[in-house]
Parts: sequence; structure tokens; C-alpha cells
Amino acid sequence: MATTLDKPAKRVLRTSDMPLLGNIRHSNLSPAELYEHAVRRDEGILAANGPLVVRTGKHTGRSPKDKYLVDEPDAHANVWWGGFNTPISEERYADLRARFMAHMNEREVFVQEGFVGADPRYRRSLRVYTESAWASIFCDNLFIRPKPEDLVGFEPNFTIIDAPTFRADPEKDGIRSETVILVNLAKQEILIGGTEYAGEMKKGAFGIMNYRLPAEGVLPMHSSVNVGKDGDVAIFFGLSGTGKTTLSADPERVLIGDDEHGWSDDGVFNFEGGCYAKTIRLSHIYEPDIYTTTQRFGTILENVDIDPDTRELNLESEKFTENTRAAFPLNFIGNSSDAGMAGHPSTIIFLTADAFGVLPPISRLTRDQAMYHFISGYTAKLAGTEVGVKEPTATFSTCFGAPFMPRHPSVYAEMLGERMDRHDVPVWLVNTGWTGGPYGTGERMNITWTRQMVRAVLGGRLNDTKTRTDPTFGFEVPVNCPDVPTEVLWARDTWADKAAYDAQARKLAAMFLENFKQYEDRVSDAIRGSGPRPA
Repeated sequence: MATTLDKPAKRVLRTSDMPLLGNIRHSNLSPAELYEHAVRRDEGILAANGPLVVRTGKHTGRSPKDKYLVDEPDAHANVWWGGFNTPISEERYADLRARFMAHMNEREVFVQEGFVGADPRYRRSLRVYTESAWASIFCDNLFIRPKPEDLVGFEPNFTIIDAPTFRADPEKDGIRSETVILVNLAKQEILIGGTEYAGEMKKGAFGIMNYRLPAEGVLPMHSSVNVGKDGDVAIFFGLSGTGKTTLSADPERVLIGDDEHGWSDDGVFNFEGGCYAKTIRLSHIYEPDIYTTTQRFGTILENVDIDPDTRELNLESEKFTENTRAAFPLNFIGNSSDAGMAGHPSTIIFLTADAFGVLPPISRLTRDQAMYHFISGYTAKLAGTEVGVKEPTATFSTCFGAPFMPRHPSVYAEMLGERMDRHDVPVWLVNTGWTGGPYGTGERMNITWTRQMVRAVLGGRLNDTKTRTDPTFGFEVPVNCPDVPTEVLWARDTWADKAAYDAQARKLAAMFLENFKQYEDRVSDAIRGSGPRPA
């Protein structure tokens, strides 16, 4: 496949010329001090056992359609424009930037400094300005905390300004709403206005790493990573809600990180210092490690329902959003890695939550199938909560992270394929979605069975298992798996209406083929021919 790295960007040690901001400025405060400020400013509610519960207003998730990349020369040549990569002129950015700075200079501002990237060779220093104390705790939790000596003469490689009370002018600024996320890849600056959702900061930093690191020979990955007692490393790719955090937080393995990693010539490394886990319907039985973090001082809980009198949490509630979140330091997970680094992976797992209910719960992919499905990045989102609406919506997010990937998907896919070949890494597809029928008819895959499938893969217990070939998708599906009922492994057998299954499988296969048309001119015939066969 062709690569778009024709003009590799040199590593920039410091490009920001932004002065320190704020009328009143608090720098690098501890979580306890920030808690005091958050309570003083009525930013959140202290829950039983210590977490801080906050609300993010109308934005309870990211706003990818409000994100703009500055169309400067380097970005113009190397960004894959279109989709989530929308250009904005340097002139409009300069005007908005000046207004951002004026806005922040009139406010009490909290500053956190830290790092992105556990490997010192590829690490970036980061300075984040926030209008709220709780958002500063979020940054302290999610980014890598500096040691005291690191802060002497600290200079940021890139800067984030988070200004929820800033409002853009859609007509004047030529954008779609008052909410705006501006990314300047040359200056390495991110300006966030009009949204309180803290995930914009973490994903903004991820996006800059995703742009810079390929030119340095590092594959950035929207993935979780863990390692076994024998040093065997597993990568879990997947979109939100597919189980990256849940499945990688395994008490039998050491967690390297739950969301963002790089794969260099020496192995894998975490970008972050914390986790940002979904909490809706979190179970102390099935997800004990993550559940425990919701009961700890220092954790930020976004939009979680709470009893105003007892301050007890209701993790079952969707009162504010389905996308309830916990932000906490990685060391809150008992078996997490302090170093944030590991060797080359011996297994890659693609996670999908198929609400159509037709993909097998586990299957092995060929090398070309793995490339096809990495570029496709399939999962499914539910249509909504309206009465009678049961039709799932297919979502294809290339590289399992399209909103955060500025370069063409072929750049990341080519790097993944080269590493898979060099290290002879097998790839498995695990469906954490529906079985026995689509959403509304079937049921969600049992998490205990999914864990057993993943453990069987990582333990090598499926290497020599007999398989069947899925006639529509071409996957090799194991006929048995330790501690998993045999009848759930072949998706068609779980449906009472076999004809309905066949029709649903053909429908999803056609969606795959239609989506992949946009990539066909950048991939080999072998990869292009590894998609599903809906006939």
C-alpha cells in the first residue's frame, strides 16, 4: 500500500509560544488541593467513599463534527482531509486563538503539566489550562504525572486550553456551532471551547501523537494492552463500548494501559497515566477492578447518578447519559504496570460489539483479513431509546479510531501489517455484542464466556482447535473452547430463525463492502478480496 509519509514531520521539541495564562493561576496542585477548589466553586459533589461526581452539561460525549484542523503547509500535505478531519484556515485560527487567550486571561485558571508517552524516546511534555479544578484533576489522572525534578525548567512540547465557557461565533468564524475544538498540528496546540466533556482533552493529545509518531517509526494505536506472567503481550483494538478496558483489566495479567499506545521497534508503550472507563451498569462481580475505582478518593465520575442525601452512586442509571465515565490514575488498578512499557505483542485481538447478532463470538483472521478489518474498524451502535426502535446502526471507524487519526488509514494499516509480519503475530476477532438475534431479540454475549475465550486465545489453547469457515465472512471459527458452551460459538445456530440470520448476515456483509470502496485504491488485491461474501 502507498504511504502518505512523503514529507515526514520532524520532531518538534517546543513550538508553542503561548505565555502562561490566567488572571488567577493555580499550577500543578495535588488532587486533594484541587478537590478543595472544586467544592469551593460548586463544581461537583463528593460521593460516598470519596470520588468527585461532576456534570458536563449538554455535552456528555465528544463533538467530532466540531473539531477543526488548521490547514497549514505540513498538515495540508499529510492530513487525510474529509470525514473527521475538517480544515480551518490559519487566519481564522489566529483570530479564535487570540479570543481564547483573552477569555482565559480574565479567569481563574488551573494548570497541569505532565507527559504523554511512557517511552522517554517518544514522550511529549504537555501543559493544560482548564477553567475548572475538576478538569485539572482529570488531566492529572489521565496524563503521566511528572516527578518534582521534571518540573524544574519545564517546557511543553504541546499545549491544551480547555475553556467550556468560551463561545465561538459560527457566522463570523465559519464553523457549525458555538462549540469548537481547534487542533494546530504545527504549533502543537489544542483549543477547546463550548464543551465541558473532558474526553476532548485526552483525545486531542492522542490525535497529535497519532500525527507525529508515524514519521518517527512508531505505530499509534487506539487499543488496550496487557502482559502475562511469561511476558506474552496482547493488544486489544476496539471502539468505545466494545470491552477494551473490561477485557484488558484481567487479574491474571498486568495492565499496561486501557486506551492509547504506541508500537515502536522495541515494543509497546502506553501514552497515558490513567484510565477513562465507562461505568454504566458496572458490576463488582464481573469488573471488580474497575468497579473499585468508582469507590475511591481521586476518581472523577462524569454524569453518574448519585443520591443527594446518602451520596451513594447508582451505576445502573442512564438519567444523564449512557456514556457515564470514571477517570482515575492507572495505579488504581492493582495489577497495572508502573513502567507502562512491554515487549512486542504475541497476540492481537480486534473487539467489536455486533448488534446485528451475526458475527461469531470468536474467530481467527488471516493476515489479509486482519488488514481488511483493521481498515474497516467495525462495530455497531444502537439506534436509540425511542419506543419501537430496534434497528442497529453499523459504524465503521477506520483503524478502530477514525476521529483521532489525522493521516490516511493506509499509513497506519501499512505499519500494522509490517509489524504483524515481522513478529508473526496472530489476529483474532472477538464479538462482544449480541447473540441469538439482533439487539431487541437476542441477548448480549455473556462477559464470562468472552473472558474465557480471550484467556483461551492468550493461553494458546485454541491454536490447534478444529475450525469451521464462516460462509459469509470467511472467518475460521473454533468448534469448541474451554469453559464456553459449544452451541454459542457458531452464530447461526443461536438463532431460532435461520433464514432471518442469513438475511441479516448478507445485510451486514453488504455494508462492509460498501464502506470499503473508499479504501480500495490504496490496498492490495489480496486485502481487497478478504472482505465478506454476501451472496
